[in-house]
Amino acid sequence: MSKPDELLVDVAAKVESGQSNQMSLTVIAGGAVITGRLAPETVWRQRVTEVLADSDRLGEFAGVFDGPGRKDTPPTHLHFHVARIIQGTVGIPETGGMYRVAIADVSAWTVGDFSFSDH
Repeated sequence: MSKPDELLVDVAAKVESGQSNQMSLTVIAGGAVITGRLAPETVWRQRVTEVLADSDRLGEFAGVFDGPGRKDTPPTHLHFHVARIIQGTVGIPETGGMYRVAIADVSAWTVGDFSFSDH
């Protein structure tokens, strides 16, 4: 496994410490382009818990995500919300999704997210 980008770890730590969800980021991980906003892990977990709890089929998994996450170590993952995987000229899903990406798996990144247009 490669050594995580220290600057990207610092960005993730800043999101975690400020409890902000306004940092837009685009990463390439495993050949996929993921674009969206970062969220603190606790906020991300809470939202995933809510989505799962509302599901008739997946409600039993909600408890797995219900927790504070790790606070005593530098971040190891990016937690995206309102994020899309770029496929051609569209983002999947169109409304944005929740993605957790290991920082060590990020091969390239840039500040900002991509928007889409038919024009």
